[in-house]
Amino acid sequence: MRAIDSATAIKAAQGAAEKAKEIGVAVCIAIYDSSSQLKAFVRMDNAPMLAAQIAEDKAHTSASFRSPTHSLFEWIQKDPPLLHGITQYPRFIVFGGGYPIMEGEELIGSIGISGGHYLQDMECCKAGLAAIGASAP
Repeated sequence: MRAIDSATAIKAAQGAAEKAKEIGVAVCIAIYDSSSQLKAFVRMDNAPMLAAQIAEDKAHTSASFRSPTHSLFEWIQKDPPLLHGITQYPRFIVFGGGYPIMEGEELIGSIGISGGHYLQDMECCKAGLAAIGASAP
């Protein structure tokens, strides 16, 4: 199983942080490898403390499902057992700010960002992905 290397993880986090600075939000950025282990983490000055765990949970959820976190709400919203069951899992996130990092068809990691509105978090994720030559699914 391939996994994102440290240099690439740091580059993705830097790209995301630059975007966050540009749009005026302080965020936490978590980069996970393909086995959902933390590879890089940045907490920008003044980022909310709660955002640290949420960023990690977004990365974990995205890697687990190989899907952007915002698309998971679409998947569960009309299915009451899933909507009221799986959302009780403490690390399962269904709002934007988590993306898988793919190399071709293979998952090599994930990025999770929290601290702004989830739309801002998504924008920062996309910048982090672009910084390493990846794109958002």
